[in-house]
Amino acid sequence: MSGDRIVSIVSNYIKKKNEAGEKVLSVFLTSGFPNKNNFVKLALNILDAGADILEIGFPFSDPLADGPIIQASSQEALKNGINLQITFKYVKEIRKNTNKPIILMGYANPVLSYGIDRFADDIKSSGANGVIIPDVPIDEFDNFFNSSFDGIDKILLITPTTNEERVKEIDGKSSGFVYCVSISGTTGLHNIDKNLELIQRNQKLVTKNKMLVGFGISNEDDIKKYIPYCDGVIVGSAVIKSLMNENKNYIQTLDLVKSLKTATNI
Repeated sequence: MSGDRIVSIVSNYIKKKNEAGEKVLSVFLTSGFPNKNNFVKLALNILDAGADILEIGFPFSDPLADGPIIQASSQEALKNGINLQITFKYVKEIRKNTNKPIILMGYANPVLSYGIDRFADDIKSSGANGVIIPDVPIDEFDNFFNSSFDGIDKILLITPTTNEERVKEIDGKSSGFVYCVSISGTTGLHNIDKNLELIQRNQKLVTKNKMLVGFGISNEDDIKKYIPYCDGVIVGSAVIKSLMNENKNYIQTLDLVKSLKTATNI
């Protein structure tokens, strides 16, 4: 498809960071959480604190891959009226103040309700660069991500149970990067040492894209274990958990992001 011939802003950004001696830090925030009125300011502060990529999760009532922390933030966001339209407004405001990659992450059901073509059009007009929809299987990839998504990075996931042939297929379909899930289970769980061999295997199999590792990464030590075997890391639950215990200045969360970014320097 023509989208595959378009230079990926996300992968180029990761490549430049890697060449400069850094692995990238991607930080996940739930749209509109914890305070819908200052979410844009929070997102920009997170980027200023060291996040290289911002993943914004649009809330859904049944987030299958998310652990209890992100599920709770999603429920709170829904309760506060956060939806895709508001999320796109946030992205537009954030984009005015940063050139760093912005990726939307969520589930297929809200996208189908919103309209696939409308969703793709709004990604482009908002200034977002890519999308992660973890419950769209690769067998349905071409039907879901139609030509409306040309020029938008479609980031796919590999898990501990993904066989070698499927990893290669996912690498071929994905753009921007491949999201390597480090553990079996949901986000926010910890079982790092057991899965380092898997990460090393996948690093060798993913040849078209950069590979970022996520799920269960919460501190500098976690990052230091993974960064030899990937191009960057994704942190979500640890940041959301910190936000849950913060006042409106989010100083502790910003300090956490700073420390996580420090750990990504090679």
